[in-house]
Amino acid sequence: MKHTIVLLPGDGIGVIVLNESVRVLKKAGFEADYIYGDIGWEFWKKEGNALPERTIKLLAQHKTALFGAITSKPKDDAVAELDTSLKDKGFTYSSPIVGMRQLFNLDICIRPCKSYKGNPLNFVRRGRTGAIEEPAVDVVIFRQNTECLYSGVEWSNPPDPVYQAFMTHPKFRQNFGNVPREDLAISSRIFTRKATERILMAAFEHAAKYGYKSVTVCEKPNVIRETSGLMLKLAKKIQKEKFPSIALWDTNIDAQMMWLTKNPEDYGVIVAGNMFGDIVSDGFAGLIGGLGFAASANLGEQVAVFEPTHGSAPKYAGYPIPIVNPIAMIEAACLMLDHLSETDKASRIRNAIKQVIAEGKVRTYDMMRFTGSPDVIDKGAASTVKMTDAIIEKL
Repeated sequence: MKHTIVLLPGDGIGVIVLNESVRVLKKAGFEADYIYGDIGWEFWKKEGNALPERTIKLLAQHKTALFGAITSKPKDDAVAELDTSLKDKGFTYSSPIVGMRQLFNLDICIRPCKSYKGNPLNFVRRGRTGAIEEPAVDVVIFRQNTECLYSGVEWSNPPDPVYQAFMTHPKFRQNFGNVPREDLAISSRIFTRKATERILMAAFEHAAKYGYKSVTVCEKPNVIRETSGLMLKLAKKIQKEKFPSIALWDTNIDAQMMWLTKNPEDYGVIVAGNMFGDIVSDGFAGLIGGLGFAASANLGEQVAVFEPTHGSAPKYAGYPIPIVNPIAMIEAACLMLDHLSETDKASRIRNAIKQVIAEGKVRTYDMMRFTGSPDVIDKGAASTVKMTDAIIEKL
């Protein structure tokens, strides 16, 4: 079956790394029609919408997308860059990836963090005897993708119905009842039972399918009792009734970040709400080499979008020779192949990446611990294209 893939380059280096991932897909024998969609900062500036309706229609029709990266700026900065004809007309910038997640209910986010042997950026520690150890990290974070603090339900200077509703809570009255309303900014942390059960089931099913021995709920139920408490309560029920052979652990997000470098090899699947899932996935990504190696799948019941977790890094986009690491984007393409049941091709690509990293002959600037600048190529760093070429050669 030939697939149709919507390509969403976005901004900055997103354009560069997306093109490299397509080169790898083609070399691996993945047959697809590729259709480009408009998304990103230029469309915000020109149209007041970083995710145009025409792109939404493409996603609805073709269901699967590879997404590069987008530039995102604070509210006032975003408005300042609008075309003059659009200013003072009520346009408000919102993140396109958050928009896609909410429009298509891409509520399951999967972020694998697996170290490649030979990567000079892998986490190392000193063992009990003083010897240097490099633990093998193989963690998959399941992040609830549409709720929590990312739902966008928030107010500055809350209107009467919102303010009066909050005033019914004794702790709000006690701590904030005397604060002038215009000095209040409120964000809501919302969990629903259905979405929470869905992300927990996905996490346990993944653990069962791929042989992970534990699922860890990483939240803060001792303080955020209602929302984090709901996730932990449902996890205990699901584990007991459906996955008794898989151990259920729970950690507080703050403690988890402290323990991150203590015993990362002990963790398997981690599941969390939107905010804490975002935090812990970046933490584990740091153990395997950083954002140049971190990819993400955003899955709904119909539509799926795959992306690297790094940003658009616009300062690197204009270099005469691209220097950024394309591996995260290529890993995102592998996640897409897994989703489309093209697992053999995904395995071949990952094995090619594994061989290139193990040999150590081709390394991008981040792998050589250089600061990103145009002269890193002269210092021996591989360009974006050269790294892709090396992976293709192994294929």
